[in-house]
Amino acid sequence: MNVVVQVGLVLLAVGALSGWAVMLKVAFPDVLRRAGVQSPRRLLQAHIDFIVMGVILIAVGTALPDLATWNRVLLIVGTIVNPALFLPLAWRESIADTLAYRVVTVLSFSAMSIATVGAAVAGLQA
Repeated sequence: MNVVVQVGLVLLAVGALSGWAVMLKVAFPDVLRRAGVQSPRRLLQAHIDFIVMGVILIAVGTALPDLATWNRVLLIVGTIVNPALFLPLAWRESIADTLAYRVVTVLSFSAMSIATVGAAVAGLQA
């Protein structure tokens, strides 16, 4: 099995497991408060995004098993980092105002944009 599909399956599992944090918000909100979570909706966003990114990787990896290495790397990095960017916001929304967070966000979204367009071009040329 190619690495893009494998990482996709892992992200799908991370997304499924992160649903427990979403459940805590509903069933036991004090647990998240004690853990310092100030914006539980960010956990929901990460949960959904990890699942979506996992599905993207599984689909692209299945459709394009011979995708160029540079494209695989950018796609994998983007699909891991993008949903992970929601996690620090759950504890502190103001982290989005820091230069480091903004730089990582721009780089991650750039990686996803380049990688998905690259995959589309590769698929159309196949």
